[in-house]
Amino acid sequence: MVPDTNRPADGAMDPDDARLLADRFKLLADPSRLRIVYGLLEAGERCVGDLARLVDMSDSATSHQLRQLRAAGLVRARRRGREVFYRVADTHVRLLLDVAVEHYLHGHGDHR
Repeated sequence: MVPDTNRPADGAMDPDDARLLADRFKLLADPSRLRIVYGLLEAGERCVGDLARLVDMSDSATSHQLRQLRAAGLVRARRRGREVFYRVADTHVRLLLDVAVEHYLHGHGDHR
């Protein structure tokens, strides 16, 4: 196994990496953004209007949240004419949320 040269020798996380990772978790800690990401995971690629209806938010509020998620690299966008379509950036986002939900349900029972 090749050692990770970005990790301090004592095994602690680099402070800059910790801050960046915590920022990603903060984004997903917001209920609106979490619903948007789950909407994209379940529905696939969506334009802002379709996604806004799916998560019961205004187009403007949905667009604002998507800009933040996109800036953090959690979602990707592509333009087709005047419409912008969003999708989850990669499978790691689904994995992260699936583990978080499983952990939550383990301690709280299945409330769905």
